[in-house]
Amino acid sequence: MNRPPVVSAREWQAARDSLLVKEKELTHALDALAAERRRLPMVRLRTDYVFTAPDGATAGLTDLFEGRRQLVIYHFMLSPGHSHVCTGCASFTDNLTDRSHINARDTTLILMSPAPQQEIDVVRRRFGWTMPWYSAYGNDFYSDLDLGGIFGLSVLLRDGDEVFRTYYTTARGVDRLRLDFNLLDLTPYGRQEQWEDSPAGWPQDPTMSWLRPRDEY
Repeated sequence: MNRPPVVSAREWQAARDSLLVKEKELTHALDALAAERRRLPMVRLRTDYVFTAPDGATAGLTDLFEGRRQLVIYHFMLSPGHSHVCTGCASFTDNLTDRSHINARDTTLILMSPAPQQEIDVVRRRFGWTMPWYSAYGNDFYSDLDLGGIFGLSVLLRDGDEVFRTYYTTARGVDRLRLDFNLLDLTPYGRQEQWEDSPAGWPQDPTMSWLRPRDEY
């Protein structure tokens, strides 16, 4: 078993204190980045899109906010007519928790896919998710926002009847939001993926090759 060096408690504390200085520098840098993000310009969106809610009812864009001013949308990769469940999207959704705390900050969190609601329902029932998951099937929302068929995360702001697009991210910008990945990043072996800069002999697999839908482990 390859493992980090074994040292005295005093040596460990010195190394930990040295790393903490860098961690604090990164925290301040992330705070500065968040401040810049809050000052990004916005794009006004159409509000005549019609979505399908989990119960089959129709909903307009402003309805997705559930009366709140901010909306965070995770775009779950599920295209019309495709039964394949994206492992990354499924494991990301498993990381989503109770919405009470984010709701308390006047913010709503939902899932969205371009697949019709009956196809979304199959996946939702399989994993028992209760997060509101809307279908954009039949409208131009994805094409207007150039979302394509990939996963991503959108942030919208509502001011009365007006809706604005304020932020979007995908790829590593999304995976850094995951609790499981962040916890693994604190461990000696990390995520155990080939892209990571790890000491020689550390276990490493092709990126994301270890992930499974939780009912397939």
